[in-house]
Amino acid sequence: MKNAIKSGAILTVDLAALKQNYRMLTDKVSSRELAAVVKANAYGLGITEVSKALSRAGCSTFFVATLEEGIELREVLSDATLYVFHGVLPGTAGDLIAHKLIPILNSFDQIEEWRSQGNQATGLHVDTGMSRLGLTPDQYVIAQKLKDFRVDLVLSHLACSEEKDHPKNAEQLNQFKRIQNSTKAKQASLAASSGIFLGIDYQLDLCRAGASLYGINPTPTSPNPMAQVIRLQAQILQIRSVDTPQTVGYGATHQATKPTKIATLAIGYADGYMRSLGNLGKAFIDDYEVPVVGRISMDLTTVDISNVPDALLTTGTLVDLIGPNNPIDKIAEQAGTIGYEILTSLSNRIARRYISDVD
Repeated sequence: MKNAIKSGAILTVDLAALKQNYRMLTDKVSSRELAAVVKANAYGLGITEVSKALSRAGCSTFFVATLEEGIELREVLSDATLYVFHGVLPGTAGDLIAHKLIPILNSFDQIEEWRSQGNQATGLHVDTGMSRLGLTPDQYVIAQKLKDFRVDLVLSHLACSEEKDHPKNAEQLNQFKRIQNSTKAKQASLAASSGIFLGIDYQLDLCRAGASLYGINPTPTSPNPMAQVIRLQAQILQIRSVDTPQTVGYGATHQATKPTKIATLAIGYADGYMRSLGNLGKAFIDDYEVPVVGRISMDLTTVDISNVPDALLTTGTLVDLIGPNNPIDKIAEQAGTIGYEILTSLSNRIARRYISDVD
């Protein structure tokens, strides 16, 4: 972890809030098992610290995307059940077995690759409407008939779970229920974060919580039920006065129309603060909103601080880019994207600071 004092930007991760979200979702799924998705470095928050905190909260099953992520996670959690979404790629079966990782098999090529290793634990992905990864339902029927083939988990993925009334949800549920009724798998899983909130019919044996654990709203048309887990701040590098007709930033896309105070922040698109936020993003100093003016540079962002009292302004002052007044979903809307992309874009140049989750 980088030294926060030496870094221009700081990402604070509240592990207590993370555990609070896990426990809330655990209550919501009742007797079903709640697994955690920690792919992409736990959505940019830090797989080691996040996974340890979730384990302390009672989580024992985790999902990652790649073999390398699985190997990294196994070094952190020696006894947890770890699934790898990408399955078994050619030549990787030995590493999966050595690190006690369970591949989610997505094709017959992967099935044959894995069967050659003996009767190892397996997950199977069935495509019920994403046209992305997974066996077709007809292929799954064939796979079920294979001898000496152990299936611990069968899963599918909802395409439109964030839209509660979308007909695709019921269509996929009905198709997956037919698969579940014929499966020999120990567990069936359909719901990820938003799917959990579609109701008990979608929760089945195991639910896979990802974005909701990290504070992203799983019910976009309703108030966010999740606690906020992160706070992104950047230090002020310089304050200057800009008078008309001066412009700000590359391309001269912002021009002062009156005497203005500009603060230059130590964060830019190389840190994951998206270029699309230029002239659109909002930040905060205490409760004072400071709009982003001009384009986002690789390492720098400029904000208009004209309405902020001088007592709050100095070199080194921390400005909230994501925080109590500007939650992750709000900044994603400003950037024209989703919270997932915001989180996973935050680079390693940003120092991570973890608030203890000790109860």
